[in-house]
Amino acid sequence: MRHVLLTAALAAAWFSTPALAVDTGASPPLIDRTALFGNPSRVAAKLSPDGKWLAWIAPNKGVLNLWVAPVDHPTQGHALTDETKRPIRQYLWAPDSSALLFINDKGGDENFLLYKVGVTDHKQQSLTPFEKTRVEIVGTSEHIKDRILVGINNRDARWHDVYSLDVASGKLTKVFENHGDYAGFVADDNLALRIAIRSRPDGGNDFFHVQGDKVDEKPFSSVGLDDSQTTEPSGFTNDGKTLYWLDSRDRDTAALTKQDVASGKTTVIAQNPKADIGGVLANPKTGEVQAYAVDYLKNEWTALDPSIAGDLDFLKAQLKGQFQVTSRTDADDVWTVNVDPVNAPDTTYLYQRAGKKLTKLFVSRPELEKATLSPMYPREIASRDGLTLVSYLTLPAGSDSKHPGVPDHPLPLVLFVHGGPWARDNYGYNRYHQWLANRGYAVLSVNYRGSTGFGKRFISAGDLQWGRKMHDDLLDAVKWAVDQKITSPEQVAIMGGSYGGYATLAGLTFTPDTFACGVDIVGPSNLQTLLKTIPPYWEAGKVQFYKRMGDPTTEAGRQLLQERSPLNKADAIKKPLLIGQGANDPRVNQAESDQIVKAMDAKHIPVTYVLFPDEGHGFARPENNIAFNAVAEQFLGKCLGGRSEPIGNALKASTAKVPHGASFVPGLEQALGNGK
Repeated sequence: MRHVLLTAALAAAWFSTPALAVDTGASPPLIDRTALFGNPSRVAAKLSPDGKWLAWIAPNKGVLNLWVAPVDHPTQGHALTDETKRPIRQYLWAPDSSALLFINDKGGDENFLLYKVGVTDHKQQSLTPFEKTRVEIVGTSEHIKDRILVGINNRDARWHDVYSLDVASGKLTKVFENHGDYAGFVADDNLALRIAIRSRPDGGNDFFHVQGDKVDEKPFSSVGLDDSQTTEPSGFTNDGKTLYWLDSRDRDTAALTKQDVASGKTTVIAQNPKADIGGVLANPKTGEVQAYAVDYLKNEWTALDPSIAGDLDFLKAQLKGQFQVTSRTDADDVWTVNVDPVNAPDTTYLYQRAGKKLTKLFVSRPELEKATLSPMYPREIASRDGLTLVSYLTLPAGSDSKHPGVPDHPLPLVLFVHGGPWARDNYGYNRYHQWLANRGYAVLSVNYRGSTGFGKRFISAGDLQWGRKMHDDLLDAVKWAVDQKITSPEQVAIMGGSYGGYATLAGLTFTPDTFACGVDIVGPSNLQTLLKTIPPYWEAGKVQFYKRMGDPTTEAGRQLLQERSPLNKADAIKKPLLIGQGANDPRVNQAESDQIVKAMDAKHIPVTYVLFPDEGHGFARPENNIAFNAVAEQFLGKCLGGRSEPIGNALKASTAKVPHGASFVPGLEQALGNGK
């Protein structure tokens, strides 16, 4: 009884400071969660190499599947696959245009297997019928149409052997058995392995020439830890004579370079002092790079080849928003192009280069076309030690009527932290930003040190700084938001997934007075147990984890990891916490959430825990994502005073279990009345 009473008292204390209610007088209507987080109508359009077919991903009986239509009759589409549980999210065309190839896992375990489905006969086949295996695409060719190269780790879970896959028959022929601990390979357009990559003891990489099934004893090139995430070979021209690199050696940001294979001479093609070279467009016939992108505040394309410059200029002029060329035919006469207006759903077009004709194919989420969505504002925020943190701010529609990007009065704010941490936030439509802004919150996402895309020094500034300087960057961003009168100190929540979940736990444990509450999605609570349970196929990257996080093989490293683990400070938590976890997560095991919930319960500290038995690292099934966000917006509404859509029946369609703390979220116990 004492436990129950003490927990209830603490729960009341959580919200003892009344949240400042959001002014809803002139607010736009609530956007239904299903419109934001349910299945899109269509996404991921790709032209077949021969230009005869158009494929995309769309719901079939409520689950995302593959669809196809003749390119000249795109409205006559039909489903090719009939997945009933796990949505299909990645696919590619077979080189001969006869079939679609796709990968899928089971329940989020990330053991991705490769499947084929015929375009005309609809016959589906498992091309890698193995257990506990993860398949990778190693190489495809513009002129070899009957086979591709795949990596398969069914012999040794740590390393991928390379096979030639006959697409028609499904026959696998081993071409390289990986006993050399190689992390990856680069093939040319003849599907010959040309480069093998091996991690070094210092956290860098060695690059070796490959001839047949033999690897040179000595590397032809090497990089250390600092360049390991910003330098890599990115492919050969189709004649095999030129090797392209993204290369930060002798500079900070990754430049696009080309190397003459015969002489070894390297030429810099493009570089930018603020950001790495990102995506490229290559000629399908020659493999030569025709254009490149730089993503600093926004993604910007620059043409290198005059034959494509007019196309890019035309698309930029005609399409209002950031655009991406998502597929090109072998003849390069037709493209698919996706445009992101940020404050409207993205739209996909068919672009015929002859005559520069654009034909609208579909809108990904037509139900949002009439919704009031918010713009996103790029911001540069200074850290306390002089770094520039590229960040993105979204405000509730109508809240900045006097000065765009500055609210008329301080708002409750959600600091939404990206995962990785070796990843980044980008400018563009973001469903979490739109959802939270629609509920009345300012939303701020920060590229803290360690984020990628801004050069190697910015990445290395995050080394051994989990829960320290990386966290300081988040605190500096909150201070900036307070100083700019975007929010007030007592009105800030922290939320995120993966590393963002860790940042949430760090915020509530290491700086327990900064945030009003936190939402942790698949976040690690104990860095020591996290490193002990990483998937075996991450073996090649393990040293880099140790160098950048803390080395569990040394006493100093173990002490650092212990100090930076929120689990060991769980008794400091005094603000509301909501945790979401997938039971099959291979990256951040369920134990990471279980153990902090157990520690908080032992100290009688309230916490709400939502568990999904059929999910992994994040929630792939829309029903589960909707269910968790239904809980999250009630949680945030109680904490910050924002608007919320009732939970209703959101949990009934999901697999959500709430093993702990349902009583701390308004309406959650009632929603669980279905027996879950």
